[in-house]
Amino acid sequence: MGDSLHCDLCGKPATVHLTQIVKNQIQKVDLCEECAQTKGVTDPEGFSLADLLAKSFAGPAEEPAELGAGNLVCEQCGSSAQNFKKTGRLGCAVCYDNLKPILLPLISGLHKGGQHKGKIPARQWRNLGLRREMENVERELQDAVKTENFEVAARCRDRLGALRAQLAAPAATS
Repeated sequence: MGDSLHCDLCGKPATVHLTQIVKNQIQKVDLCEECAQTKGVTDPEGFSLADLLAKSFAGPAEEPAELGAGNLVCEQCGSSAQNFKKTGRLGCAVCYDNLKPILLPLISGLHKGGQHKGKIPARQWRNLGLRREMENVERELQDAVKTENFEVAARCRDRLGALRAQLAAPAATS
């Protein structure tokens, strides 16, 4: 079948094979049973492939900046950045806001951006865009009223009226 794989750490025959894709690059690690247990690969709670790769192949390297913010803790559930790094899981929905400095670079690296847009039917795109624009104009209107900038407030009021009329009108079909 081909040459048998050897442990990347000690050279013994490898029985544990790990593959991870980071920034569109495939990273493979082959380990013997002993090295896998030593590195914690067989313990899913205490294993991080990123840690293994950083410690095994790069020597004593520092953590990436986005994962180095170990003092961040979620105010809602108490989940920490260290816990996220170890398990890859968040404790609650509020973690996304509280751990944003480490999550945003990771999410942006995996996806096209850092904002979730979701999937919606094609015919709903027009209405969604109009509603989002209305929300923005309403916020601008509130700010203008608070600062007593009535000229801007009047323009926002008129723009909101036009957007509401567009939303009420049926969408043109192609």
